[in-house]
This record gives sequence, C-alpha cells and structure tokens, in this order.
Amino acid sequence: MSYFEQTLTKLQKSSPGQPEFYQAVQEVLESLEPLFAKEKKYLEHNIIERIIEPERQIMFRVAWIDDQGKVQVNKGYRIEFNSAIGPYKGGLRFHPSVSSGIIKFLGFEQIFKNSLTGLAIGGGKGGSDFDPKGKSNNEIMRFCQSFINELYRHIGPTTDVPAGDIGVGGREIGYMFGQYKRLTGRYEGVLTGKKIPWGGSLARTEATGYGTVYFAQNMLTNNGQALEGKTCVVSGAGNVAIYTIEKLYQNGALPVTCSDSRGFIYHKSGINLETLKQLKEVESACLSKYAQIHNDAVYTPVSNYPAGRNAVWSVPCDLAFPCATQNELNQADAQELLKNGCILVAEGANMPSTPEAVEAFLNAKIMYAPGKAANAGGVATSQLEMAQNASMIQWSFEEVDVRLKTIMKNIYLTASETAQEFGQPHNLVLGANIAGFRKVADAMIDQGVV
Repeated sequence: MSYFEQTLTKLQKSSPGQPEFYQAVQEVLESLEPLFAKEKKYLEHNIIERIIEPERQIMFRVAWIDDQGKVQVNKGYRIEFNSAIGPYKGGLRFHPSVSSGIIKFLGFEQIFKNSLTGLAIGGGKGGSDFDPKGKSNNEIMRFCQSFINELYRHIGPTTDVPAGDIGVGGREIGYMFGQYKRLTGRYEGVLTGKKIPWGGSLARTEATGYGTVYFAQNMLTNNGQALEGKTCVVSGAGNVAIYTIEKLYQNGALPVTCSDSRGFIYHKSGINLETLKQLKEVESACLSKYAQIHNDAVYTPVSNYPAGRNAVWSVPCDLAFPCATQNELNQADAQELLKNGCILVAEGANMPSTPEAVEAFLNAKIMYAPGKAANAGGVATSQLEMAQNASMIQWSFEEVDVRLKTIMKNIYLTASETAQEFGQPHNLVLGANIAGFRKVADAMIDQGVV
C-alpha cells in the first residue's frame, strides 16, 4: 500500500462516513504524486497528514422559533481548514444536504482554490442543514441571528471571513451581519456578499459565473478557438448559472439549457435571461413555469430523466458548464457529452463531476477546467470586497470586473504552466492541484509545526 493509500485509509477511520470529503482528498493526492517524486521536503515535513486535518472544526446547535411559535433546531458548522496564507475564507451553505462531510469537502477544496487566486486567503467553509425554501423572511432572520449568536466569536476581518453559498444570498448575509454588529459593536468587513449600500462589492453577484466563462475563454484562446457561435449547456439556475449564461451571451455564445432540483429547460433558440432572472431571482419559482411562458421551450422533470443520469447533459453542445452541485455529472453523462461532440467542460460548481467523469474527460483530452480553478472568481471577488472594506472605499463595476478577468487569466496560466512542468499539458486537474498545494505547503513549512 502506497503512502497516499495509507493516508486515505487512516482518514476514513478517523473521519468515518464522509464520502465527498474522501473523494476530494483522493483527487488531490493522486495529482500530487509527481510533485512528491520530485521534491522530498513535503514528505519530510509530513504536509499531507497536516493539510487534510482541519485546524479547527466548530459544530453547534442553532435553536430558533418559527412563525407558529414552535422551537426548531438545526446544526451549524464552520470548518477552519487552513490559514497558512491568510485568514480563513469560504462560504456558508444553508441546505438540507449539509453535513460535516459536505462542509469538510468544500473547505478542503477551498484551500487550493483560494491559493490559486494569488490572494492572501486561507481555506474554510460552513453552513447548516437549515432550508430557507418555504420560510418567511422573519423565520430566516431569526435563524440567521441564532446562527451568528454562536459563530460570531470565531470570525473576524483578519481571522475568518465567511461569504454566501447555496441558500445564502444578500438577505441572509444582511441578517447575519446585522446581528454580528449588534453583538460586537463593530462595523467591519467580517462577511462578504454584502449588499452594495453597506459594504458590498459591485460584480460580486456575477463573479463566479463570469469567472467560469473567463476561464473557458482562456482555454479556447490557447487552443485557437473562441466562444462566439458555440452552443452551450448549463446546469443550475442560481447565481452561478444565471451569470454564466449572461456572460456567454455577452461573448456571442448560445446557452440553451438551465436546471433546478425539479427538472431542466431546453430552449433551442437560447435561454431567455430576463425570464430566468424573473423566475429565480424575484419569484423563486419552478422552472416548469418557464415553458409556460415560452412555448418553444421544453421542460423535462427529474422523474423523466434516464435512469442514473442527468438529462441536461444529453443535449448536443460544444461547451458544458456544470453550475449546480457536487457529483451532478457522472461517467454516463460524460460519455454522452463526448458522443455529442462536446469539446470543453468548465465547472462553475464545486466538484460537480464524479471521478469517473473526470477520468473520461482527461482520457478524451478535451478542454476540462476543474471547479477549484474555473469557479474561483467568486471567492477572489470576495477578497476584493475585503480589500475595499479595509480601505473604506468602493470600486466601480468595471474595475472589479477587470481585476476578476486578470485573476482568472492568471489562474489558467498557473494551472497550465504547472501541468506542462510535470509533462501533462492537457491535465489542468493536476496543474491546479499541484500549484494550489505547493504555495500552501511551502508556507506551512516556513511557519513551522503549528
């Protein structure tokens, strides 16, 4: 049994029942083998066993009162994974699927994603199994206040700066920021994703989706191609998917799908962005309503998906953008995309492709951008929000967007050059993992055994 296999086995014993976390760790470990063969210092300093163990794991009860006066209880989490290159940075996710394992997988990925941005931010993640869907504004406010009543003592502008994620937008950030300010008496940039009038950054809402498209654009340019005229399939219907679609249109591409937890839309003439924003950002409605508005669009409910597959990946396309959630694209989906002529996959979500799907893309040598590289625009712009808060100024949308575009280009170049350094120029998974790891690991060595 190899060192990496031994490490993974030990991890499974010490952290049982966390398959997504194991999956994220295994992908990184497999990518690091060429680096460890070349440089022995990481073994000598036992970096792997140190980096896969969070510096701090915080779990707590969140008790709140619903509109009927009944006490409800949820679990809260914050994983402060690694602070070698900066304060912990990563989103809060409110969703019924949230568990310790999900948060650890997201936090582990965040270490390397944040490292790739070139900015001074460490890796962290948090959230709760609370579901904001169907809750009133007052219920969400009471939950957020109770959540921050515990979390506030562990966060700060130079300690740990949470952001939004699935189920946590400007409304939730606002309620948490207000309670933090009430508890501490301090007005400071402790949360990012704030609304514009009270410390938010322009372009933050758009950043993850825009950044994913910028990354894809760099890949295409390097291969002598362009976004213009390309047919694109996109999964998801949240911020990432919506602004991926918007930026694709701005670059002359044609996005033809979007999806939510209940089904997906195929609109051959192109997704109507105005309708999508109205349904999801204003009404929080099901996508089935989209097909009622646009007669030439087809809605397919999840119940009609092929067995063991995600039907959105059956639509013929040039480019694919998984922007929904983890493991939404499996091996059969990948084979369908390849069969239909897909030449590029850029991940807007965190780890949306299963290991088997990733292997299929790499073996086919199509352009494949892993989430930790392609979707880093969101956290990068969160750090830009931190910088604006620290200097008590606000940059224009154009200034933030230019910085975002530069950051995404640099991430692509870093991952690409590292992949070439290790003799696998098409493998951005290896390039991103090694580049992200090396920066953090070297900082850990410099700072001693802490």
